[in-house]
Amino acid sequence: MDVNTFAVELTSALVNCEFVDKIALQTEATIVRGRMFLHQDMFLELYFNEATGTIAFALIKDQKRIWGIDNDTIRGWHQHPIEAPETHVELKPMSVLEIVNEFEKTITAIINL
Repeated sequence: MDVNTFAVELTSALVNCEFVDKIALQTEATIVRGRMFLHQDMFLELYFNEATGTIAFALIKDQKRIWGIDNDTIRGWHQHPIEAPETHVELKPMSVLEIVNEFEKTITAIINL
């Protein structure tokens, strides 16, 4: 996947996400960085590197990751579950849309607590 495809897939997936107030994306050659600001006191930070295939989504609250989904060359696809965000739970490869869907499920669970 290239930077443009990632950005288009991300914005398309987030367009109907009711929890996102604002999206800020920055591209630098083969890298996309960004934040999705939420209604709550949280934000979703993301990183994509076309050259390495690294993808990182991290839900941040009080300056700490409370949930995330990543793919990197060291651990492969894995999740940082809300119950234990410091752990790494192996996942099958996911599309950007699937990651956003998991994010929405997580946010819904947090709000309904």
